[in-house]
Amino acid sequence: MRDVTHHPETGRTRRRGRITVWIGRALLGALLVASLVLGGTAFRVWQVALVDHRRSADMIVVLGAAQYNGDPSPVLRSRLEHALELYRSGLSEHIVTVGGNQAGDNYTEAQAGSMWLIEQGVPPGAVVEAEVGSDTLRSIRAVSEVAERRDWDSALIVSDPWHSWRCRTMAEDQGLRAMVSPTRSGPTEDVRTAYILREAAAMLFYRVMHASADVTGYGLG
Repeated sequence: MRDVTHHPETGRTRRRGRITVWIGRALLGALLVASLVLGGTAFRVWQVALVDHRRSADMIVVLGAAQYNGDPSPVLRSRLEHALELYRSGLSEHIVTVGGNQAGDNYTEAQAGSMWLIEQGVPPGAVVEAEVGSDTLRSIRAVSEVAERRDWDSALIVSDPWHSWRCRTMAEDQGLRAMVSPTRSGPTEDVRTAYILREAAAMLFYRVMHASADVTGYGLG
């Protein structure tokens, strides 16, 4: 005759097994949802980057990037050249250069941009320096303060393509009517995928935390 006695240890083992399976499924589901959210956000970053929304605005905004003792880096120069083209096209009478400096710098990013534009023939009175901003959100807030002081409400923002959606969203959240006109000589192909994913993650962080999550590493600002 078989012994049909139920051992407590066997029951506990089965319960632990079921719990382990449930936890595994929950983690897999969470990873799947996270992947879908990140993928959808990355697609939106890519989608907005493809379109130039240039329109007339109260100001053309050049978001800062590295400068070397007053000489714009290649990334910043690309943005300035693009802003100069928009200015000469008559889309705005004012250009706002944005960006602070690092410890020991003689110039801010805003000053370097302003000097370059004036050297190209833009009247000094047409350039406004916003010498604040070590990340995108601080830069956009500095632009919002300039707009408030001058009673402006629209901005045509110049940055790199993959940065367009995030800076436009931040500007709109600051009450500006924002458009983006991205450069077309920005991030090279070898860093494009990494930059899109970085921007997608930064955008999700901003949506949740209402704070900036800028990460340096590619020299892209």
